[in-house]
Amino acid sequence: MRHHNTVFHGILNLVPWGVLDRLVDRYQANKRVRRLSTQDQFVAMLYAQLSDAQSLRSIEASFESHAARLYHLGTKELSRSTLADANAKRSSAVFAELLAALMGRCERDLADKVAEAVYLVDSTGFRLNSLSSDWARFCSGVHGVKLHIVYNPDSERPSFAELTPANVNDITVAKAMPIRPGATYIFDLGYYDYGWWAELDAAGCRLVTRLKVNTPLSDIVENKLPEGSCALSDRIGLLPARQAKSRKNPFRDPVREITVRTETGKILRIVTNDLDAPADEIAELYKRRWQIELFFRWVKHTLKIRHFFGTSENAVRIQIAIALIAFLLLRSAHKAQQSVENLLIFTRLVAQNLMQRRRIDHLLDLPPPIIKNDRQMSLRLCQI
Repeated sequence: MRHHNTVFHGILNLVPWGVLDRLVDRYQANKRVRRLSTQDQFVAMLYAQLSDAQSLRSIEASFESHAARLYHLGTKELSRSTLADANAKRSSAVFAELLAALMGRCERDLADKVAEAVYLVDSTGFRLNSLSSDWARFCSGVHGVKLHIVYNPDSERPSFAELTPANVNDITVAKAMPIRPGATYIFDLGYYDYGWWAELDAAGCRLVTRLKVNTPLSDIVENKLPEGSCALSDRIGLLPARQAKSRKNPFRDPVREITVRTETGKILRIVTNDLDAPADEIAELYKRRWQIELFFRWVKHTLKIRHFFGTSENAVRIQIAIALIAFLLLRSAHKAQQSVENLLIFTRLVAQNLMQRRRIDHLLDLPPPIIKNDRQMSLRLCQI
């Protein structure tokens, strides 16, 4: 009888195993390892993401029930205690750099469009319990981490990711992230730093963000709005000479303020260093920032990223890195087939048939996935 590989095997084929092997060698992640290699650890944690496993025990039980098919996946059965030890002690840098390599592949595919690239910058938080207080304490009784993301809405993939304790400011991470000259960066008030804005401007980037309500502009010149514009006003001026009493503002070039009214009636002051584009274009660019919120919602509700299998910093970093890797692999697998248009439905089909002997591009022949509740139904309506 001819062998048919599983759906999970098809996902694993998208992993750059050569990159992972080199990272394992660089960090000596398999040194003195007898029972569970770093590669096997990765397969197990990726399985947990795609199958919506609830615990390490459920991963162990699933691998035991599918023992006959593990050989074709290049892995083997495992114990939950061994996997827990690996997550606590193996270097999370292996998986963080594998994630960076996958994100870099997408950026290289868009290299000829860097001048037109749009990046959304934001962060989202995750609550942890008191067992993580030694490294993720935010304040008394509150513990958590922040995932900082630079998201490309055109490729629908993140291009940068960094995990920090929840008490690290967004702008601190933003100042350390790489800047792509000529690109457009869109962000919110969490990145209100004139020095960083000046760095983006010096790199030839276009920035689109919001002004605080109490930030004045000087030397104002009013621009005439075209008939039918959605903007309320369009004017050019200078930012304050100082961002704080003790800090001089290094961003002394003219900026442009465009005010718009939201559907709720709130007035937004959008600011940009692009003095030439139509006001409506700048307003539409800022509206695209919502796409990174949809990305965060999708990842949190679809992957195993809100309940953690370990409490150590290393274990949490590994789980979040592999969750994002799972997202990128699902994106690539979804793009490679044409039978299922909706990413959420495709992901549910993968989850329900992960160890079935079927090709990924034949998932549409299977029964539709069960939508368990209204929250999942709402996710269908706001697909990224």
